[in-house]
Amino acid sequence: MPATTPESDERPVANQDPADLTPEELAEAWAAEGPEAAGPVANLAASLVVLALGILGVVISIGLGPGSAVNPDSGTWPLAVSVLICTLALAQLVIGRRGGSDGEKFNRYSLITLVGFLTLIGMAVLVPVIGFEIPSLALCIVWMKFLGGEGWRAALVYSVIVVAAFYAIFIAALGTTIPHLL
Repeated sequence: MPATTPESDERPVANQDPADLTPEELAEAWAAEGPEAAGPVANLAASLVVLALGILGVVISIGLGPGSAVNPDSGTWPLAVSVLICTLALAQLVIGRRGGSDGEKFNRYSLITLVGFLTLIGMAVLVPVIGFEIPSLALCIVWMKFLGGEGWRAALVYSVIVVAAFYAIFIAALGTTIPHLL
């Protein structure tokens, strides 16, 4: 198929430099390369899972003691965030049930999110036991090297910088009571 002029209605998008494409053509090319839409059943399931997590957060934060706006307690912010999550999940149940093209089907790349979540849970479990330095360093390395695709040198250097910055901010400067080794 011969190349068409820019004035024509149909310009071949394939094999063109993205810099030469109009925003509409670029969006069309990205949509063609993107994953399939999830559909209404997947949107419903995702909304129900998020709603269940929001309700669990409300229950746990009430157990922590929600306090009040004038006298907040340890459950105040978790309660506020959990209520927001429930509200957004209910909105998604109502609005998102049409199964628009924004939601994606799960694929092998969806596991990256699961691995990230599980490593974050692992860090939360280890911090009270051995302090935040080692779990934070391990989390940063895993996220940068294995989930982010960085090289070993970059992953190690940036992980040490991130943990040192958190130590400097939260322990040295603010004097928080986060469990730590040093």
